[in-house]
Amino acid sequence: MAKLSVRAPAAPAPASVPAKPLARGPKIALPAAGAPAPVRRRSLTFGRPVNEKGLTVFTRQLATLVKAGMPIMRGLEVLARQEKRPAFRQVIEDLADTIRSGGNFSDGLSAHPKTFDRLYVNMVRAGEAGGVMDTVLDRLSVFMEKAVKIRSKVTAAMVYPSIISVVAGGIMTVLMVFVVPKFQEVFFTMLKGKPLPWLTSVVVAVANVMRENLLGVIATLAIGGTAFWLFKRSRFGTRVLHWIVLRVPVLGDLLLKAAIARFTRTFGTLLASGVPILQALTITRETSGNVHIADAINVVHDRVKEGDNVAKPLESTKIFPGMVTSMIEVGEETGALPDMLTRIADNYDEEVDNAVAALTSIIEPVMIVFMAVGVGIIVIAMFLPMIELIKSLSA
Repeated sequence: MAKLSVRAPAAPAPASVPAKPLARGPKIALPAAGAPAPVRRRSLTFGRPVNEKGLTVFTRQLATLVKAGMPIMRGLEVLARQEKRPAFRQVIEDLADTIRSGGNFSDGLSAHPKTFDRLYVNMVRAGEAGGVMDTVLDRLSVFMEKAVKIRSKVTAAMVYPSIISVVAGGIMTVLMVFVVPKFQEVFFTMLKGKPLPWLTSVVVAVANVMRENLLGVIATLAIGGTAFWLFKRSRFGTRVLHWIVLRVPVLGDLLLKAAIARFTRTFGTLLASGVPILQALTITRETSGNVHIADAINVVHDRVKEGDNVAKPLESTKIFPGMVTSMIEVGEETGALPDMLTRIADNYDEEVDNAVAALTSIIEPVMIVFMAVGVGIIVIAMFLPMIELIKSLSA
């Protein structure tokens, strides 16, 4: 029966003679001529299929496989098999399908903008054009590893004070809502109408407001937080907050150094990968993370488009330090701008490391002192009437 169906010229390909399955997973099948492409069942996902750290690990693994001589499609199949996250596994399988159907790797990346940003896609596209995909993937993985490292250090510097602030706020709330009212009843009973010390009166008044209007206080905090979030998301609010952040005495200097390191490393990596300078400036502007730095990069983009170099318009923005613009100018004169940008990024990464260590060592005792002062004021306020009571009893 199978032989007759194969020899008949007008009969379609029989279901009893399937195509030979590929070795890399049962989901991949070669469609028959004229048949519609198989539709892959997609899982419902919210947000990004993978976080920045997971994408960095994927890029490093793919770069290692390609550098070892393995084709990209084969490497993607290997990585898809070992991927534990279903959503990201689906993305990797789609990338392999794109290459298998004759498309480019960069085309598959651009089809997943939530996972791969423009910097990623354009670097891969430059590697495809230059035939240096292994070098570009390796350079991209190094760039992402350093970006994750510097971002995690800056975030770590902010975690400790945030935790201390939450703990201190919780302790103060418990004292004001539950402990102070108990002392207030004792004071009114034993002092018999005598006035309380001014510090105790202030603390008791604040405690009464918090206790009697606890839901109102919570609602006020919620409304204030929502209003701040909306203000932060607005264009005007973003500009104001980014301006304030860059001018905070210690934290602003740290964030500026981190932004300079990110700008120089991104710009240098793109140029070294073969991306045109105007396109590299556009991508760097979109990944700057600060509106005012993006405005400075936009000025550089427009001046370079008119035929100017990078250093002079960058210096005119008054945001980047003179050392950065001088080193960029030397890199342009010597024809080694990508290498010079990488050196600047390495230098500022080291400065950020030192600044984070110094900031952490300063923040820890300062936050402990603030917490101790807040609790100490409440304790002193509660003991002052007791001292008055002891004096009256001894008299």
